[in-house]
Order: sequence, then C-alpha cells, then structure tokens
Amino acid sequence: MTFNTTDDLAFLPLGGTGEIGMNLNVYRLDGQLLAVDCGIGFGGAEAPEAEILVPDPAWLAERRDRLVGLVITHAHEDHLGAVAHLWTMLRCPLYASPFASAVLRRKLGEAGLLHEVTLHTVPLSSRVKIGNFDLQFLRVAHSVPESQALAIRTRYGTVLHTGDWKLDPNPLIGAPTDEAGFARLGEEGVLAMVCDSTNALVDGHSGSEADVREALTALIATLKGRVAVSCFATNIARVDSITRAAMAAGRRVALFGRSLRNADAAARETGYFADLPPFLEEEEAGYLPDDELLIICTGSQGEPRSALAKIAADTHPQISLGEGDTVIFSSRMIPGNEKAIMNVEAALYRAGCRVITPDSEHPVHVSGHPAKDELRRLYDLVKPRHAVPVHGEWRHLQEHAALAREFGAEPHLIEDGDMLRLGGGPVEVCETVPSGKLAVDGTRLLPLDGGVLGARRRMLFNGVVVGSLAVDDVGRVRGTPQVSAPGLFEQGEDAMAQIAADLARLVNDLPAPLRREDSALREAARTALRKAIGRRVRKRPLVELHLLRV
Repeated sequence: MTFNTTDDLAFLPLGGTGEIGMNLNVYRLDGQLLAVDCGIGFGGAEAPEAEILVPDPAWLAERRDRLVGLVITHAHEDHLGAVAHLWTMLRCPLYASPFASAVLRRKLGEAGLLHEVTLHTVPLSSRVKIGNFDLQFLRVAHSVPESQALAIRTRYGTVLHTGDWKLDPNPLIGAPTDEAGFARLGEEGVLAMVCDSTNALVDGHSGSEADVREALTALIATLKGRVAVSCFATNIARVDSITRAAMAAGRRVALFGRSLRNADAAARETGYFADLPPFLEEEEAGYLPDDELLIICTGSQGEPRSALAKIAADTHPQISLGEGDTVIFSSRMIPGNEKAIMNVEAALYRAGCRVITPDSEHPVHVSGHPAKDELRRLYDLVKPRHAVPVHGEWRHLQEHAALAREFGAEPHLIEDGDMLRLGGGPVEVCETVPSGKLAVDGTRLLPLDGGVLGARRRMLFNGVVVGSLAVDDVGRVRGTPQVSAPGLFEQGEDAMAQIAADLARLVNDLPAPLRREDSALREAARTALRKAIGRRVRKRPLVELHLLRV
C-alpha cells in the first residue's frame, strides 16, 4: 500500500484497540510519524501456543525513515515491554520519563541493545519538540510512577493522548493527576482525545492507592505463618505499601522474581524507596522464622515461569508455602489469563494456603484506570470535539463512546490498522493498513498465522507423530519401523506396535519405482503413517517421517 504524503494529521493504532494490552500507536503529521508506546500482551486462551505477544510493526518499519521517535507514556509492560523486541525493526530515538528510562535501560541491556539505542530521558511535565510534533507532557496518577499524558499541538488543533490514568487524590508515590493542566487544555480547545477505556463499564470511582495501603496494613498484621503477596513489578506504590505493612507487622521482606528486582533497582536509581531498607535476597528468605517473613513475588497473572507459579508447584529452589501460610493477589486479573491464574490459585489451595484475591472482603487492590465518574470529570475538563476510545475490549470502547456523546464529543470507534484522519480533511478512517500480532519465541518473533505456530497449534490439539524407518536400495523395509506419538498414545502401548507393523506393510506394498526415489517414498510413507494413525484415533495429528536408506 502506498504511503499517503498529503499534509494532514492522523491517528493509527497498531495494537491495543479492541483489547487490553499490547499498545502501539502512531500519529502522522504532515508526512512524519511518531510512535507512542510499544507493549506486550499475553497469548491466553486465544493463542495458547504463545506466551508473550507483541504488535506486528511491519507497516511502521517499512516507513522508519519518516519515524521521528517513539514516546513511552509509562513503565508498564503493555506500554514498553516490546521495545527491546521491536527496536531493531524501528531504529528510532526513544523518549521516556526518568523511571521509564531506568526500566528501559535494563531491558535494552539484557537484549544487548543498550549501546545502539538513543534514549532521551524527558523531565516530568516538560514540553519537547520531536520533528513536526510539539509535545507537552502532563502528569497523571496510575499504578506506576511518572505516568504521563501527551498533548500534541499541531496547526490542525491539539490532540490529547491520555495513556493510562486515573484520578487519585493520594497516589502515595508521585503527584496526583494534573487536573488544572487538563482544564487549561480545555480552555485552549482540544480537537480530539484518545483516551483509556479499560474501566468504562465500572460505575463510580476506581479508588485510591492510600485505601489499599490501609487495608494491607490491617490485614497483614493479623496473619500468621509465611505471607506472599503478588503484584505487578512496576507498581512501585504497591510494593512500597506492602513493604511498609510488613515492617509494621514485624516482618522482613524478600523479592522473588527478576522483574521485581529490576523494578526495585530502577526505583532506587530514580529516588524512590529512599527510606526503605534493602530487600532480602531469595537465598536469605528461607532462614527466617515463618512469622517474620513476607515475600513479594511475580506471577499475579499465572505466568508459568514466574516465582509464584514455581512456589505453587513446589518447584521453587528457595522457598515453599503450605499449611498456615497466606498468599495475597494484589492485582487485577487481565482478561485471557483467568485459567492460568485459577490454576495457580488451585495449587496453592491444595498445598494448604489461604488465598486472598481482590474479590474477597479485603480491598487489596484498586485499579489504575478511570471508572465512569473519572471519565466524566476528564471530559468536563478537556471538552474535546472528537473522542477516540482505546485500550479496552470492544464493549469497553462502545460504553466509552456513549459517555463521550453525553459531553458533546463525537466518538470514533476504530480497530487496529484503521488510520483516523483528525486534521486536513474530514475526521474519518482514511486508510486501512496491515496490522497483527507476533509471538515472542525465545529470541525470535513469529507470526501467529505462520507455519511454525500453526504446527504448534496442531500439536497442541491433535498431537504429533514421528516415524522412522530404514529401507534398502530397492525400498524394502528393513527391521521394524519406530513410531512415537506423544499426546496420543502411552509409550509401549500395543497400538504403537500395530501402527509400526501397518507402516511397514503399507510401504512394502508401494509400487517398486516409487520406492526407489527418496522424496516420493518419504511422502508416501508419511501418508501411510497418517492413515494408520487416523484409523485408530480419528484425529489429524502433525506427522513427520524420517527415512534412512541402507
């Protein structure tokens, strides 16, 4: 598709619209491109073959000569977690707050990219010019320090990109949302607001982080045995609250999980946790009396390799939990992760642990996203002419659109790949570009609809069969073929010997000319093996065959 070079202002989501997570947004202004956020998502039930997903940046990468920068609004994984995976395709300067920059440096260092990337640390509440883009950063409260909204001033008008935000009068770490700054924008006039929709279905207010600290302090003071609390690593205010609650109860705190240790290092580097003692190392935790220990651990979303998942499975090398211990989930359940989280909870229950979740009578979590009353307040302050709901499932976007209409804004519901013209012509979808998802597979990025993951899906649901047979120079089977079918038959099951015998018979019955040519014989033998399996299990497994001519 050709690039539209006409002078205009446009917004293009390549990830994060119609779902929660995996944000990648692009603004086009008079031919130049600016990316905002670059995050990961989880495979979940829709893509069980892939644990981590990132947006496919191919369209943007093809135009990286016009890409003037990538701005990060805050340090959550769904907004910066894909930077290290995708930067080599984009190769543009990065702009982030001090805390987000500290988090990024560690991620880029682990990926071996730190010395290649130009990373600009942007002071809070500052104003910068990036190419044609005149950006003003406005502070917002969220569940990570230094979250910022972007006011993009252009000759067509101002666009407000909220990022993730909430109205919390006492966020504990960092300042409250700059309502006065948003009011000033509203007085100047705002062309469009691209706004968080995560809690658009929730009535009332999202709650304050101060309320969680109070609840955790009261709860932890009553607990006996070992206590584990799982939360998002970059929720620095929550980690701070958990630590202070533990100290008030006479407990020392250990961090379990690499992302938590990285977040702790980034927080201390940027001035947070200054009055907290150093956390215990994992190796030290097991030597403390049970009533004197609290661990903060990764794994609130049921990630299979996380510290909490290993603890629940009793495979963690340093710590174990059981009868009389308590596990607190101090985080929300991201859609798609329900089954993984419930599996971890079930394992903890089986071990004898008490499990406390946000759905319990204890308010151990508040959302970092705005509920309806907060959305109404922001619309009342900003008064945008146009509204673009993002960051949520489709039902959230629709509810947000209805709320925007109440305040006189014209809502525009778009999907990933829809380019919405905001200036230089009618406000409408002016172009549709390719978008999609890639799976992080070790050091590789694989398309979800590609051959590798397609084969993995087939193996997941239908199993895999591997056959090996040796033939002589005229294609007669020598010895007994070996067949393995993990996920279909138990090792040593009688059916396996019968399938091997069927394979030998079917190959020996093939026409002599076909048996003399390796590629033709291999394909015919694979077909024979597939038929032999299909007669017994009525499935279509992935079938591979190794042929050795002796």
